[in-house]
Order: sequence, then C-alpha cells, then structure tokens
Amino acid sequence: MAKFAVILPAAGKSSRFRDEHYKKPFAPLAGRAVWLHAAERFVNRDDVVQTILVISPEDREQFMLKYAANLTIMGLEVVDGGAERTDSVAAGLARVKSTADFVCVHDAVRPCLVDEWITKVFQAAQRTGAAILAIPVTATLKRVGPQHVIQETVAREALWEAQTPQVFRRDLLLEAYAQRGDMAATDDAQLVERLGHPVAVVPGSVLNIKITSKEDLRLAEQALKALPKPKLGPIHPFADDELWR
Repeated sequence: MAKFAVILPAAGKSSRFRDEHYKKPFAPLAGRAVWLHAAERFVNRDDVVQTILVISPEDREQFMLKYAANLTIMGLEVVDGGAERTDSVAAGLARVKSTADFVCVHDAVRPCLVDEWITKVFQAAQRTGAAILAIPVTATLKRVGPQHVIQETVAREALWEAQTPQVFRRDLLLEAYAQRGDMAATDDAQLVERLGHPVAVVPGSVLNIKITSKEDLRLAEQALKALPKPKLGPIHPFADDELWR
C-alpha cells in the first residue's frame, strides 16, 4: 500500500475574512475549528502516515494553548510557515518522512471533504505521479479593468477551477520546490507543471468549499450536513469551542 504524508497549510493572514477574533482556519464551524474538520479526514486513514499542520509563527503560542491536546491525540505535527503559501508548504515538505511515497497538500480552510474524493485523487496520483481535484468552470467569465469596466469575456471551454487535495510523488514535489526560485505559485500543481510533468485532474465538487469570507462559513455548515460523516476517531477532546482571542 502506498504511503501518504499530508500537509495542511494554515499560515495565511486571512485579510479577507475580516474577523477580530479568528483567522479562517481557527474559526468555529459546526462546533469545532475549521482546520479540525479538514484534518479529521486524513488522520484516520490507513494510507496516511503523517499529517503536518503549518501555522504562522505569530499564532503558535495561542494555538498550542488551545489545541495541544488535539495535536497529541491526533498525532499531528505543527510547523511554522512563511510569508507566502509556497514558503509554508516548503516548510512542511522539509519535515515529510522519507517513508512517505506521496505528499498530499490540502488547504486547512477546505473543511468539506469526503473520503471518496480523497481516495480517488490518491489513486490518480499513484497512476500518474501527480493529481488534483478540480471542477469545470460553468459561469461566464469577464476580464475587468481597474475602473471595474469589462474588458473582455473569457471563453470558459476547457477551464477548470483547481481545488485541493493536490497529491504528488514525494520526489517530484521536492524537485518542483527545489526549482521554484522566487515564484510565489498559488498552488502546488503550478510548480509541478513547470517541470513539464503532466498533472491529472480528478473531478471534485462545488461542496469542497474554500473558506474565504464569513458567508463561506454558513455555506460550509450546510454542506457538512449534506456530506457523509468522516470515520470516527480521536479528534476533539473538548465539548466546547471557546473563543480564541
């Protein structure tokens, strides 16, 4: 059985979330923090041998005070991230065990996952070396100028919206990061594409929501009600989710 390490980036500034108490990964959703919903889909899988959460150094003290028990029970590692998303993933990648065959990167702010989606993208990565979840673009796209005036309508044929998980052979992702230079890629597939390696697309779901605003939290709560529940496991030892201020 192939072995997977999982990196959950959660070190962003959450500037668009606009909450004085929480950053996005730590906001309460259906009784526990957003990042816990994302992590719980991986920690109980037999094929996952390591799960790494990447947080901002400025959050570490409060994070450890609140979630130390969760980390111990779940067997998660916490790593300090960097200024850009790629810096944070690189920090996590440096801690991945050599026994892992593949590395899965999943946004800690995508809490609405289904085991079946993870399995499908894991299987595709084993076949091809690199695979991501994505959904075809269905809306009409407009390129808009600086004065909020439409410049053109962009053809949506063959356009897909990338999601996570994104899964790669460990050696392939290491090479992609070794050659990234100063590029601040918005996802890891972009770095692997630069190597000339094909990246397979596995159809995802519109329910695989990325939390960007508070409105997204409300949508995610409804999505969680509709999705299959994860396998039971040691996730959250506390019944309440007090404000992290």
